[in-house]
Amino acid sequence: MAEDDDRGSAQWADARWPADDHVHSQYSWDAHSGDLEATCARAVQLGLPAISFTEHVDFGAWQPPPGGWTWNGAVRGRMDDHGRFMSAPLEVQAYVEEVERCRHLFPGLRIRCGIELSEGHRFPDEVAELAGWGFERVVGSLHALQDLRHPGEVVELRGALAQRGLLGTVHAYLDEAAVMAASDAPFEVLGHLDYPLRYWPAGAGPLPWDDLEERVRHVLSVLASSGRALEVNTRRPMEVQVVRWWHEVGGQAVSFGSDAHRPEDLAVRWREVADAVSSAGFRPTADPTSFWSRA
Repeated sequence: MAEDDDRGSAQWADARWPADDHVHSQYSWDAHSGDLEATCARAVQLGLPAISFTEHVDFGAWQPPPGGWTWNGAVRGRMDDHGRFMSAPLEVQAYVEEVERCRHLFPGLRIRCGIELSEGHRFPDEVAELAGWGFERVVGSLHALQDLRHPGEVVELRGALAQRGLLGTVHAYLDEAAVMAASDAPFEVLGHLDYPLRYWPAGAGPLPWDDLEERVRHVLSVLASSGRALEVNTRRPMEVQVVRWWHEVGGQAVSFGSDAHRPEDLAVRWREVADAVSSAGFRPTADPTSFWSRA
């Protein structure tokens, strides 16, 4: 899927845009260019029916990759006494208040207050403390894998690649995604199943789908049985074949997420990705703010 440069055009004015259900603002520890109000204004400009802010909630401490961390000072977090990175916690009260303020500023836009919950199945006690906030959209994601050098620890994806290699990391990621999908962690959308492919080097050749199909289908089958939705993340557009497999295994709903960390990245590639999802058998419903469902 090539990048869509025609967002908000007259050609799409008569069609229903999907809601963008995976968006970050300044309240996410890695979104130093985020701006919740400006993102809402951008959503109105594009004609989106709804937007879900899904600010990062990460509880784990990540072992560093080889060579250490390369993040700049704009990333909010700290190093613990063992050199592990711990992201800054979500300032929930301030975040919720800002969402409410923007709801008054943009009454025609449905603005959902949510979170992107990393590895929620590993942290049941910490997750339970968030229950009282009533988040409207929870995306469940994986950003780290078990560290082979330090049992019981996790390492961010770049470190996992150094330990496991390209295909080994993708295999481990899919296996862990299946475990998370089978858990009772409180999320309704499985985010960016293809996250490791963001690190797939151009020189490594095409992704070997024949090798991955069985694992991908297993994750999708477990997810379908859980009643959750599959996210099509447009930061790196998911292969339409995966969406077809989702339909074949009985998946009921698709969520669209740009994973935008700044206002200008909202709804990136929206038209082309929506066309691909439609071709795989999913359509908008009578409620333009909801997930697309199987035809």
